[in-house]
Amino acid sequence: MKIPTPSFAHLGRLTDDTGLFEHAEGVVARRNCGYCVDDVARALVVVCRELAPSGNCELQGRARVYLSFVLAAQASDGRFHNRLGLDRRWQDQPTVEDCWGRALWGLGAAAAACPTSQLRDTALDAFTLGARWRSPWRRSMAFAALGAAEVLRVLPDHPDARALLVAAAHRIGRPRASPLWPWPEDRLTYANAVLPEALLAAGAALDDESLRADGLLLLGWLLDVETRGGYLSVTPVGGRGPGDVAPAFDQQPIEVAAIADACARAYSVTGEPRWADGLELAVTWFLGANDAGTPLYDPVSGGGCDGLEHRGRNENQGAESTLAVLSTLQHGCRLLGASR
Repeated sequence: MKIPTPSFAHLGRLTDDTGLFEHAEGVVARRNCGYCVDDVARALVVVCRELAPSGNCELQGRARVYLSFVLAAQASDGRFHNRLGLDRRWQDQPTVEDCWGRALWGLGAAAAACPTSQLRDTALDAFTLGARWRSPWRRSMAFAALGAAEVLRVLPDHPDARALLVAAAHRIGRPRASPLWPWPEDRLTYANAVLPEALLAAGAALDDESLRADGLLLLGWLLDVETRGGYLSVTPVGGRGPGDVAPAFDQQPIEVAAIADACARAYSVTGEPRWADGLELAVTWFLGANDAGTPLYDPVSGGGCDGLEHRGRNENQGAESTLAVLSTLQHGCRLLGASR
């Protein structure tokens, strides 16, 4: 299998000197819809992966834009706004919802990978301020935990990052006793694989074998549930419970990208081929090995389409979907490119 090299062209079309536009109509940014931290923080993570190996000046410039946006979204108490209008005014109050968790993930990636010590220190200071909060939501804590793992990769004794990882693992919880439904929630919802990935990250950073084992168990179960006929058939927008039948639509790229992230981490932790195979399923889902037999990756624009539908795809190429395909291709090229 030839894995396409990620193209950042469409991401560039969605980016201006303030941030990253959330929505698109086809490949044209819908500027009137404004920006959100959820997407800009995702973009910061994706771009930071490219900084060290490439020294790409254009991507370094985008990293500065995205980091500046995330910093501006942080309130003085460490929480984060999410939505910014085209008038450059925040449209919500600071919270510890997903935007908080994703912002900490982006700041952790920037603290580890930004090209100058000044940028790294600035990102770390903002991460430390935000990391003192705790969220009641599992996914918010899981996203934050991935940022903490990035910080610990370069600063293994950072106390706030370590404490956040411990708290995130506790909030996610242990697998249930039932082998038929060990998932710690009654239903699968969105970005499901971030929960086992956060447990894997915590287990590796804290040297806790029980957390690693829990993460691998949940990820393996999720892969089994979301694989059908040799390809991914992922949880749709409406979620999936124990009695639900696949396939179901609208399937979202964020779910596949989360699987790719988690499988890439599991492979780096264990070296087991199963996780490389899971990553390959995620890559090929974007290339057309899915329930509709339709590619979600657009090689012409470099973007990703917004959802898999029963008879094809949503043709709009918004920020979330574009970042989902870019992230998945990054992992595929890094871990599978030489061997698949």
